[in-house]
Amino acid sequence: MIDTINSTKRNPTGAGASNALEDLNTSQFLDLMIAELQNQDPMNPMDNAQMIEQIGQIRQIDASSRLTTTLDAVLMGQNLSSASSMIGKTITGLDIDAKKVTGKVDRVTVTDGVPALHVGAKTVSLKNVGEILP
Repeated sequence: MIDTINSTKRNPTGAGASNALEDLNTSQFLDLMIAELQNQDPMNPMDNAQMIEQIGQIRQIDASSRLTTTLDAVLMGQNLSSASSMIGKTITGLDIDAKKVTGKVDRVTVTDGVPALHVGAKTVSLKNVGEILP
């Protein structure tokens, strides 16, 4: 994996450059950086500019991770708000068996972060609501 990081530094516009750091979390990146520092050539050590560049990359990864977490939470809140606003309204949608369901929404539950509307004994995922009737 260290070779991947090193090759990315040498060829930042290469095909693998865009994906080399995308899947790393901060802890993995720090482990790679420590391994690189421990195994560097003492006669040709990493210069300060490279070190600052890597610290900047760590910060970018961490900021991206926090932004993703925040956006996921906002999306969940928006979906839950949308689903709860349908309580008492009549909807048409597809249940978990892909069968058409029409009826009044009794309640809303959240399973694995996905709001579901309950129409009698049937469950309709929020993304499977096709129509909200007056």
